[in-house]
Amino acid sequence: MLRIDDTIFSFDILEKRFRCNLPECLGNCCRYGDSGAPLSADEVHTLEAVYDKVKPYLREEGIAAIKSKGTSVKDFENDNVTPLINDAECAYTIMENNIFKCGIEKAFEDGKISFRKPLSCHLFPARIKYYSDFRAVNYQELAICSSARDAGNKEGVYVYEFLKVPLIRALGEEMYKELCIAADELRKVR
Repeated sequence: MLRIDDTIFSFDILEKRFRCNLPECLGNCCRYGDSGAPLSADEVHTLEAVYDKVKPYLREEGIAAIKSKGTSVKDFENDNVTPLINDAECAYTIMENNIFKCGIEKAFEDGKISFRKPLSCHLFPARIKYYSDFRAVNYQELAICSSARDAGNKEGVYVYEFLKVPLIRALGEEMYKELCIAADELRKVR
């Protein structure tokens, strides 16, 4: 574990390699899981506010799920998450070339909204867990991401490098710079 200020990083963030490979995995992170994408309280309100601008991008099944359940729901652990279509993919997914992608992000890319997508999705496969006096950033190594690990290994891309933009979004540019320095130093001694 590496500690920078009030944040603890697992060494996997620094040592494992990863780069999404959508043509191989087909966006399975939007399709499989125990529940929807985790949402902060602010993101719950943001999804309510942007839904009318995101709705035109969504599939009929997603619109129906959101109409029935709401723009966010509570999961089995009582956490705020995105609703699902038939207990499978996220209600905000769209299909492009047979690949599951994010309708929220598509609306963002088209300049319709300023919210890119939930931070938990942007950070995937990393997760941030908050404790009373620190936060922990961990890498989740999931079977559905085997092609991303293969791509990362082939191209030499570390998890923290692949997640540069969302890590800066979550933790700030200064902490990301410190994380890069720590990764370089760690490689010198290992």
